[in-house]
Amino acid sequence: MFKEGDLAVYPSQGVGLIEAIETKEVGGQKQQFYIMRILENGMIIMVPTNNAQHVGLRPIIPEEEVDRVFSILKKNPPPIDHDASWNRRYKEYVERLKAGSIYDVAEVLKTLVVLSGEKELSFGEKKLLDTARKLLVKEISIAKHCPEEEVDNQIKDILQL
Repeated sequence: MFKEGDLAVYPSQGVGLIEAIETKEVGGQKQQFYIMRILENGMIIMVPTNNAQHVGLRPIIPEEEVDRVFSILKKNPPPIDHDASWNRRYKEYVERLKAGSIYDVAEVLKTLVVLSGEKELSFGEKKLLDTARKLLVKEISIAKHCPEEEVDNQIKDILQL
């Protein structure tokens, strides 16, 4: 699916570079792994090639999909369950980020921004808001071939931050 030098998105970690494809022995069996360096923090992740789709490893979205992401940020989010505890909402947001869809990331960001206008976010929710924004900025800047600062400003304008 990927080759050395490709950029790919690893759910909840962000965009990474496939630096190598290596065969390693695990549990007495040889397996191929993508050796991926996350661009944001330099972390190395080893993803079994035969499990890449299952863990949500995917290519960068095409540039023509960026407008769809921006439209998600512009529309109203689904209703927020104010009766749910912050940790239940947090768990739901984490699951959505782990799903790997950029559209889910956009919805989580939009929901957290709206929620932050209504009440003080918990520390965990603030951190998720920041993570979701960084994930979107990095991937969209690569998809659009433009600086991250420009994308971050576009997102801030859309969300009125």
